[in-house]
Amino acid sequence: MNYLSVENLSKSFGIKPLFQKISFGLAKGDKVALIANNGTGKSTLLRILSEKDVADEGSYTYRQGIRVAYLEQEPDLKEDQTIEDFITSASARILEVIDDYTKKSEASSSGSDADYKALEDAQALMDALEAWDFDRRLESMLTRFGIVDKTQRVSTLSGGQKKRLALALALLDTPDFLILDEPTNHLDIEMVEWLEDYLTQSSVTLLMVTHDRYFLDRVCNVILEMNEGTMYRHQGNYSYFLQKRAEREEAFQVEIDKAGKLMKKELEWMRRQPKARTTKSKSRIDAYYEIEAKAKSGKRQDELKLDVKMSRIGGKILELKKVYKSYGENHILKGFDYTFKSGERIGIIGKNGIGKSTFLNIITGKEEPDSGKVNVGDTIVYGYYSQAGIQLSEDKRVIEVLKEIADVITLSDGSKLTASAFLQHFLFPPEMQYTYVSKLSGGERRRLHLMTVLMKNPNFLILDEPTNDLDLLTLQKLEEFLENFGGCLIVVSHDRYFLDKLVDHLFVFKGNAEIQDYWGPYSAYKLSLTKAASEQKKAPEKQASAPIAQEKKEAPKKKLSFKDKFEFEQLEKDIPLLEAKKKVLEAKLQDTNLPFEQLQKISSELGALSESIDEKTMRWLELDELNS
Repeated sequence: MNYLSVENLSKSFGIKPLFQKISFGLAKGDKVALIANNGTGKSTLLRILSEKDVADEGSYTYRQGIRVAYLEQEPDLKEDQTIEDFITSASARILEVIDDYTKKSEASSSGSDADYKALEDAQALMDALEAWDFDRRLESMLTRFGIVDKTQRVSTLSGGQKKRLALALALLDTPDFLILDEPTNHLDIEMVEWLEDYLTQSSVTLLMVTHDRYFLDRVCNVILEMNEGTMYRHQGNYSYFLQKRAEREEAFQVEIDKAGKLMKKELEWMRRQPKARTTKSKSRIDAYYEIEAKAKSGKRQDELKLDVKMSRIGGKILELKKVYKSYGENHILKGFDYTFKSGERIGIIGKNGIGKSTFLNIITGKEEPDSGKVNVGDTIVYGYYSQAGIQLSEDKRVIEVLKEIADVITLSDGSKLTASAFLQHFLFPPEMQYTYVSKLSGGERRRLHLMTVLMKNPNFLILDEPTNDLDLLTLQKLEEFLENFGGCLIVVSHDRYFLDKLVDHLFVFKGNAEIQDYWGPYSAYKLSLTKAASEQKKAPEKQASAPIAQEKKEAPKKKLSFKDKFEFEQLEKDIPLLEAKKKVLEAKLQDTNLPFEQLQKISSELGALSESIDEKTMRWLELDELNS
């Protein structure tokens, strides 16, 4: 039996249908990502399955006895509570079980059979809820998520802190079935990678919505795609899904092309056929309308079009000289110096609350430094896409928001568009342009925010967590636009794929005003950290042997022993063989026709083989140094 079975579920928002009659089942251990464009009801479906909303039609059932936990995209917490109060109310069930066990344990001292039976039942419930070490796990989880002061009121927490608190409590409940809506939003990269490892190693059954491509690839083994009212299931990770979706769309287009050609032929017959219709002709007429529907089903969906004219950029861009900034004992910048060059692309990473947004505000003049100079070139036009978004009046219509900035927008080829036409480029059709801002989804608000940034024709783009709440199609289009953007670019993001694709180097905020300028993408930076950690583990052994090495400073250089020489010669033979085997596995990994399980096995073998090659190469280098 499935952990979750969904049958013919339907939901509409006003007169707009979100999804109609969708059905699917999830088994124990499935780690599932739900993929769909914004506005198609992904979050609504998750809310229904977590009993926060109700479907119009259909049903869903969980296997009896399993525990379900749900993390909302924007957790709705009681503002007047302290963190401790929130934990107590959220964990009320498990705390009741612990209290009940304590009471029954004390009562069992009377020695009656009834008391012993009650204690056994209480113990079974403690086992089922894994409540024995609840206090230890609670403290460990809160510490992991950076939640220290439990007397702090929820109203004082940032959006990211609220998300981390809600996530900590969801994981603490040790659910059998976990529903997550954009779990990586507002988390720094270190926390995202911890969550990735946790979910990968956990046996929990998972259903989530996320835009993080690396997260999808490494955590999920099933992709559910909602497209045009149909639910498609892909048994594999995100990369496998992209391949299979492309194959499906290509096959579908072939069918449409065939139907189009047949429709032309049948249309001629329809125009010639006599008024007196036989049963045979009626059957052919019915078939014609089916062919016509098929041929017209292939009309292309509107696509997001990101295209604006970049303002001319001069020789002087942006220069920071001896900039200092701190809040009390919290130092953000200490004598920071940097001169930005034309076309530069910088990613900014670091833990939450470490000063990344403050740095952006100083650059753009929203905050003043304590001392130092920020010299901005005369031709610089900033486009600042902030994490908080823009403050919009809920009673304004979408088109009114744009017209307050400009009635006409200039594109890269010099052509001009009205505000209404520009909205259509951003997937706001005419009927939606007069919708009130209050009716927009989170993703639609972010898209509108992006429009207000780009329509100013910036030549220096600053994007603070741009991937939050954007669907994967919008992200792809944004990446394509930014790859061709000729101006300067600064990106603050926890999305490792986004950083790897777009930036040349990183500003790594480490705290206490320490900022490392690392040249290379995030993946290379992460690899350097892993190597540094590995070397640090070996350091105590080297330090322990250092005094002995100093005492024997005058000793003659060590030569290869017979055993070392044999090992050295063997390594010279082994390493090329392993490299050849690695190439064979890499070639196999490119074969998209292999089953997903086999691809996973090859990937695992390739990882182990690469580690073996690295180890043998390092040993060869050590022996080669002795041999020289």
